[in-house]
Parts: sequence; structure tokens; C-alpha cells
Amino acid sequence: MCGIIAYIGEGNAVPVLIKGLKKLEYRGYDSAGICVVENKRLITVKRKGRIEHLEKHPGLKNINSSLGISHTRWATHGEPSEINAHPHLDCKGEIAIVHNGIIENHNSLKKLLEKEGHKIVSDTDSEVIAHLIEKFYSSSLENAVAEALKLIEGAYGLAVIQKDENKIVAARKGSPLILGIGKNEMLVASDIPAVLQYTRKVIYLNDNEIAVLTNNSYSVMKINGEKANKKIHKIKWSIEETEKKGFRHFMLKEIFEQPDSVKNLLRGRMKNNKIKLTLDMDVKKIKRIIITACGTSWHSALIGKHIIEDLTRIPVYVDYASELRYRNPVIKKGDVLIVISQSGETADTLAALKEIKSKKCKCIGIVNVVGSTIAREVDSGIYLHAGPEMGVASTKAFSSQVLALLLFALWIRQEKGYKIDDDLVRELKKIPEKINIIVKKSDRLRELAEKFKNSTNFLYLGRGINFPVALEGALKLKEISYIHAEGYPAAEMKHGPIALIDRNMPVVFLATKNNLSDKILSNMQEVKARKGRIIAVANEKNKEIEKLADYIIIVPETLNILSPILNIIPLQLLAYHIADLKGLNVDKPRNLAKSVTVE
Repeated sequence: MCGIIAYIGEGNAVPVLIKGLKKLEYRGYDSAGICVVENKRLITVKRKGRIEHLEKHPGLKNINSSLGISHTRWATHGEPSEINAHPHLDCKGEIAIVHNGIIENHNSLKKLLEKEGHKIVSDTDSEVIAHLIEKFYSSSLENAVAEALKLIEGAYGLAVIQKDENKIVAARKGSPLILGIGKNEMLVASDIPAVLQYTRKVIYLNDNEIAVLTNNSYSVMKINGEKANKKIHKIKWSIEETEKKGFRHFMLKEIFEQPDSVKNLLRGRMKNNKIKLTLDMDVKKIKRIIITACGTSWHSALIGKHIIEDLTRIPVYVDYASELRYRNPVIKKGDVLIVISQSGETADTLAALKEIKSKKCKCIGIVNVVGSTIAREVDSGIYLHAGPEMGVASTKAFSSQVLALLLFALWIRQEKGYKIDDDLVRELKKIPEKINIIVKKSDRLRELAEKFKNSTNFLYLGRGINFPVALEGALKLKEISYIHAEGYPAAEMKHGPIALIDRNMPVVFLATKNNLSDKILSNMQEVKARKGRIIAVANEKNKEIEKLADYIIIVPETLNILSPILNIIPLQLLAYHIADLKGLNVDKPRNLAKSVTVE
């Protein structure tokens, strides 16, 4: 949520900032703004809506500044508007800030500042930061920032400039922030894509750290003034990986990338029927596994529960991170926590991790972004290596997460001395090829999408390991097409949702072969008797399914334990094509953000 890009160097800051903001569009936003220093004065331009509106603003023409900050805002406190957009200035117009996160005590700070004569003009929680810095400013921007942050409760990724000081001060607590280390230029950003065009060398700020950047130097200290020694990381992603490569949308590109993302996850981790993972734990001491995540990652966790319990016989509990963090969970000796997050920065998941870690529980991370906060906080973990995921609606990360959980279960089984099933290993190796077969049917799924693009409701039904696939399929449709959709265990349909079934209700069944196939057929008959329109995801056109289904989506047959990885692909494509046919912004759906870094 929200995006920050700041620049100091020898070039013109404005085009760097605009390009950087565009690279962060996938995070979700409703307004954008820039502030630069020119001739020792701050020039601020803000616009509600898309970055294109900001870029065309006449106030940005003919500016030649080598220092500036910019921001895309996803509204929390205060509606989307120019006055609520960032950057925010102090009373004197001498200090400007951009902020990601939430200031939880902003009301009390606002009252304090207003008593002292400060005029706060926006409805945001962020503006108080600029006024607090003004309150403490004398001659050192970093000292004023440090003093201001001592009064702040909440989360922040922050970049600050002052009209007379040729520097950027950045700070982080709970909201991701990186430094881009270039040649005679430095950048601050909330995510890697914004700096890739200028440098591959980055530093990840940790919580309670403050950085000071000039065009040819940087330093990092803790909020108490103690120096922080930081490691420079080299980013392996290419700029090309963050481009669409001829696809209409990032989401479609990322769906089509799944054969490769699955191969990347397996590469080097499965050899001679042996699973190679570097995990810091003694499997013989594991009594219980807790998995926590949000959104799509939570759905992969539900599938992981099925897989891990089936292969290891260790009980698994799955919890929403947003709920787990505020409960007082019972953590016992022998418990292991798995946290799942594509970005590695999801605020609720990170908070849940810190809460459980404080109870001396062993913590494992499954993340995509190397060097992310969760990756650094866990004891050990599994990187997805899926490459950057730019579409807000997660696709390739989901299939990779499911596969990572399978490898984890197989590794535990192996470490306990059990043999890994040969059939499962053979099928695992075939999964990329089978995904490729499905994505090649994209045009046929677009034809099906044409028939349902004007529907107002969808029901997705699955059983066993494919019930979470129904949840994920429904989520994809909701996220990008704005069609109301619900996922249910198929047997639960008659406990309420069956009241919704009529000739206008499309019902998607996960009907691939498994030990519950006959049960699914019975559920399909119940829908058919009530005139529901059935879309079946199946392995072949058997006579029973043909009698009941109005439309059949064929996917290659595989072992039931692997079926979610294949079955989700057509549901991703169906959601994509429905949204695209409706003329919606598939990659940047309304109100949503890629990386949810606020509660």
C-alpha cells in the first residue's frame, strides 16, 4: 500500500520520481504527489487520481532540481483528495515528508501541535509528522526527525527533505523502506522496482533505523543515535522481469509464467528423490504446526494443512494473521510457526510473527521477496524465487506457495526416515508441463468469460484439498471483476447457500478425480435441480459430468495432492478474462494494494 520514491543526485529529480512512482503503481493508490527543492524553496505538486494526471501538471514543467520526494497514497485517514495527498509540509513550508503506515496516536499529537499554534490542514494522520519535525528542527534535519519519531506510535516508512539541507532523511518502523546506492546519486523507495533502472545495490532498513543520504554518501543509525552497520545487497531481478513483455496485463503475464515459477521453486531442491531444504529445526521435536497468513497466502496455507497432515501426521492449525496477532495464542514446546507472505512485508503477518517469536517458538518463512522483513525475522525459510509479481491479484505466488508447503512436508517426512513416494516425485516433475497445457487454453476460457461477464454473483464449490481452491477462485473474481463471489465446501452448500441457486447463478465446481468425486456429483445434481448454471473443472468429459455441467474446463489429471496447483490456473484465467472483457483495470483494481503494509 502506498509508494515512496525519493532521489538525490546529479540528475533532474522530477523524471526519476515520476518513473519511480509508475513502477510502484501495482501497490495500489488513489492520489500522487511530488515535492522538490529548487533554489532553496520547496515546490509541491499533488493530484487526485492516476500518476498521469500528476505528470501532466504544468507546475512540474521547467523544474531543474536534484533533490525530491514523491508518493502514491492509498487512503486510510481522509478521503482521496489533493489536500490529503502526500507530500505534506510544515507550517513554514520548509520541511516536506512522505509517509507509508499509520500513526496511531495522531489525534493526541494533533491536539498538542494545535495548542502550540500549528495549523494542520489535511484529514490525514501523516501530516502531524511534518509539524513534529518542525517543532524539533534547529539546524539538523536528522536530529529533528529522531526526536519527532520518539513521540510517534504506529508504523512508518518515511522520507523527509528540508529546503536548506541538501540531504534526504529516511526512517522505518513496520513499513518497508530500502536505500538505492548509485553512482553520485542515492534513492529511497518502498520497493525494489522503483530503483532498478538506476542501481541494483540496495540496503534494507530495519525497524527503528534512520538513514541520511547525500548524492555521494549514506549513513544509517538507530533512533537512539547508535551507528548501524548495513550490508549492501545486489538485486538479481532484471528490469525486463518487471515489464509486461507483450502481454496485455501483468496479471496475464504472471499466470503464463507459472510453468517457469514452479520450475524455479523446484530447482536444486529435489534431486535423486531427495528434498534439499535448509531449515533450522529438529523435525523429531515438532508436535504441532501453526500456519498464519492473509488473503491468497491464507488459502495456500489451508491447502498446506491438508498436505502436511497427510504426509507427516503432524497436526496443523491455520489462522488469519490479523486475528492471531490480537489473540493470546497458546504456544507450547514443540510448536513451529510458518508465516506466508508474497511480499514478506504484510503488516498483520509480520506482527503475528513477532508476537509468536517472542514466545520462543521456532519460526519458518515462505516468502517471494529476498531480503524482505519477514525473510530477515524468521529463523529460516523457503524463498519462492517466482520473480517479481506486479499484478495486485496474486497468481504465480499462490501456486509456488502451495508447492513450497508440499516440499516442506516431504522434507519432514524424509527427515523422519520415510521414503518419498516415486509416483509423487514423477508427477511433481510433470507439473510445469501440465500448467503449460492449461495456459494454452486461455482463448477458450475467454470465450467462456464472455458468457458470464455480466453475472452479478458466482458460487465456487470444492471438497477436501480443493475447497481452498474454491475460496481462491472466488477471491480472484471478486478482486478484479467486482463480481460478488463466494467459495464454500460443496457439502456446506445445502446449509444455506443453496437458497441462492437459480437460473442466474453460475456455480463453479472443482470436480477433478479424487476419493470424493461421487460426493461432488451429488452436489452438482442438487444445483442442477434448481436450474443453476454449472461450470465444472474436470479431468475429462465423463458422462456423469456431461449430464450435469453446462460448461466443462478440462485440466490434465494428476495426483490429488497436486491437483490444487493445476485447478487454480483456469480459475485465475476465467477471472482475468471476465475483468478484462468488462473493461476494468486488471492490474490495479480499485481499493486494493499489492503489499498491505497497514493494519
